[in-house]
Amino acid sequence: MSLDRNTKCWCGSGLKYKKCHLEFDEKIESYRRKGCIVPERELIKSPEDIEGIRKSAEINNGVLDLVASKIKAGMSTAEIDKLVYEYTTERGGIPAPLNYEGFPKSVCTSINNQVCHGIPDESVILEEGDIINVDVSTILNGYYSDASRMFMIGRVSEESEKLVRVARECMVKGIEAIKPWGFLGDIGAACQEHAHKNGYTIVRALGGHGVGNEFHEDPFVPHIGEKGTGMLLVPGMVLTVEPMVNQGVFDVFVDEENEWTIYTEDDKLSAQWEHTVLITETGVEILAK
Repeated sequence: MSLDRNTKCWCGSGLKYKKCHLEFDEKIESYRRKGCIVPERELIKSPEDIEGIRKSAEINNGVLDLVASKIKAGMSTAEIDKLVYEYTTERGGIPAPLNYEGFPKSVCTSINNQVCHGIPDESVILEEGDIINVDVSTILNGYYSDASRMFMIGRVSEESEKLVRVARECMVKGIEAIKPWGFLGDIGAACQEHAHKNGYTIVRALGGHGVGNEFHEDPFVPHIGEKGTGMLLVPGMVLTVEPMVNQGVFDVFVDEENEWTIYTEDDKLSAQWEHTVLITETGVEILAK
């Protein structure tokens, strides 16, 4: 929908369209005419949206910092869930996973061969040598943020340490590949190249996503791909970069009993880090980490 040049901009900035997003929209339209996939306006966050997501991310980051200070061998994953719930709610937030499509807990805790969506449980006790992904998502005043970190419990094997390190490097390289007016495929190409160089695979069935006004928004963010392909990335988009890196094959399966937890097909280890990223005029701003 076109706007009069002197109408207030659709983004909610309060500025006139000609002073705000007119040139931006013209640039997007030039890419559309070239046959590129371009984002719809609802994927471009307003200044108010961005500030709301940023405040949500402050709680999300604080949760992960707290977990980092407490996590240890002998701790149950239910204790992690309790920490997350109490910290989040005491600050006016809501744990986004809690009751999301029936998920029963406030956080995902995925250990060793669990790729993601591990459900906290009093009977699951962390042991020396485990690696665990703690995935935290927060709602604050209707705005969502999302991030995860890997933790190594006590002394871990060299193989485990390398996987955790390389998984983080894959995420970092994916984020570094994001450029305003670049393409979604640039992210996946960077993650995939680094994983394969180190003898690992990237899970294909799962990926990152837009986030902010909802828990999961478009676009789906694959962590494999080719440079210069996929949706155009423009300032104002907020998305997660969260490559799931497997020690063995990229194939996975869902636990038949709880219908949530995803495991590696070959029972080998998996590791994942996740940040929520805002695309800016000059690069990116990491919001949740």
